[in-house]
Amino acid sequence: MTEFLDLDGGRIAYDVTGEGPLVVLAHGMGDNRTTFRFLVPVLAEAGYRVASTDLRGHGESSTGWPSYTRTDTAGDLLALIRHLGGPAVIVGHSFAGGAATIAAARAPELVRAIVEISPFTRVAKISFGAFLTNRRYRRGGLRLVGVALTGSVGIWKSYLDIAFPGRKPADYDTAIAALLANMREPGRMAAARAMGRSQPSDAGAALGRIQCPALVFEGTLDSDWPDTKAEGDAIIAAMPAGLGQLVMVSGAGHYAQAQFSDQVASALLPFLKEHAGA
Repeated sequence: MTEFLDLDGGRIAYDVTGEGPLVVLAHGMGDNRTTFRFLVPVLAEAGYRVASTDLRGHGESSTGWPSYTRTDTAGDLLALIRHLGGPAVIVGHSFAGGAATIAAARAPELVRAIVEISPFTRVAKISFGAFLTNRRYRRGGLRLVGVALTGSVGIWKSYLDIAFPGRKPADYDTAIAALLANMREPGRMAAARAMGRSQPSDAGAALGRIQCPALVFEGTLDSDWPDTKAEGDAIIAAMPAGLGQLVMVSGAGHYAQAQFSDQVASALLPFLKEHAGA
């Protein structure tokens, strides 16, 4: 059942499943909390209270917020954790991976650990050499530029088809149709485009200040970077020594949590058992 948390500037939608230590799931730009539909029951069955939230402007959360930065989202996540009686482990995908980093640096007493899936936590530098030679990187990048320039839901669908290379979830067509219908609602694409314009320099600056363990997932076929392992390694290298670990998900694109939820869960559950608290 959807619940709402009223904040300054709007309200955030979320739902809670299960009982136990709190785990907060936060999706990326142009998505909503259904991206974690396969992970939620697995985590709840493993003994966690799972709060899955829609970022501001997305899903069932309100539109019309004054800004859409990772710092804003970090504040929203911390407000939700306080409301639910945290502390929590934050699992952030893409845009929200950077927000999880900021939240952990800002309020270490509320964040036991962070998990970042295909995170935009550092300022992305376009590799023009890879743009010419790496077809996957070029195709994904051109579509992201197209969405930024036009706000086209059709171009966003084309990007998603690339971001889910090879094996797709069994419910892919239905799930994407529902997502695109949501993105056509007034204000939704504007929120996503605003997030796309927000550079992750705030998240990158917070990497060295986190105090909690961090687990980073990268898909080997993610079109958002020319070398996903190098990106993951760079994120971990910017953290204090010994806090971060990288898991590569073979064959996954940008949405490993939906495309290969079984592989993500197999690494995530031991991490939560160690760091989520009893």
